[in-house]
Amino acid sequence: MNGDLGDFLRSRRARIRPEEVGLPSHGRRRVPGLRREEVAQLAGVSVDYYIRLEQGRGPSVSEGVLDAVARVLRLDETEHAYLRTVARPTRKKPGPRREAAPRVRPGVQLLLDSMDRTPAFVLGPRMDVLAWNALADALSGYSRMAPARRNIVRQLFLEPEGRDLYPDFAAVASQSVAHLRLNAGAHPDDPALRDLVGELSLKSEDFRRLWADHQVKACMYGVKRVRHPVAGLLTLPYESLVLPETPDRTLVAYTPEPGSETAERLALLGSWTSTSA
Repeated sequence: MNGDLGDFLRSRRARIRPEEVGLPSHGRRRVPGLRREEVAQLAGVSVDYYIRLEQGRGPSVSEGVLDAVARVLRLDETEHAYLRTVARPTRKKPGPRREAAPRVRPGVQLLLDSMDRTPAFVLGPRMDVLAWNALADALSGYSRMAPARRNIVRQLFLEPEGRDLYPDFAAVASQSVAHLRLNAGAHPDDPALRDLVGELSLKSEDFRRLWADHQVKACMYGVKRVRHPVAGLLTLPYESLVLPETPDRTLVAYTPEPGSETAERLALLGSWTSTSA
């Protein structure tokens, strides 16, 4: 995923109009948004320094320069953190490649199982589903999937039912790719993540377009609507909690309002699944 820093900065330059930062907008421009020279001027650095930064040739860039560039490009908190990560990546020594997804600690699985009224699961940095409870299984069928299919992004873009599962597919797809992009910046040396991005880029035009937008967002809470073949349309608020000992893994829990139609449908789904089993 070389070029992430340059692609990110160019995409952010393109969305800022010159007049927004007090620059004249007259004259013909070959590219939308701010020129590199204008970003350099507003950030208080030389043009050559900024060009080297955008080309990924500035590993010793200071925190102050990154803060200045973030201010000029009007980055939000998540984008600012992403800029720091990709501008000064922490490289890890390559180790043996592991194909199988690591398991979660037994205590985490016990926590999931204790949430008998709440669908909950654990995501890894590639958005693989590493563990789940019974209600999450009833909702999504993880236990019936091959391990390679237990991936949120792969399911969205490559599985036939991915588009039908979410009535708000465009929003869910955009959020998921933005979250994966954020994770990719934090794990630049993960070969399995590179392979996943390569596979999705090759096989899905929608993914390619969203990945090229270079949006970054931590999807830690929100609401998803899911169309389940048995339970029907479900409105599912969700909360995500980073596991302290393994900060690259996240516990996600759907939290429907008690007494709501969705909560009742989930209870019936869990009861039906338990009886069938």
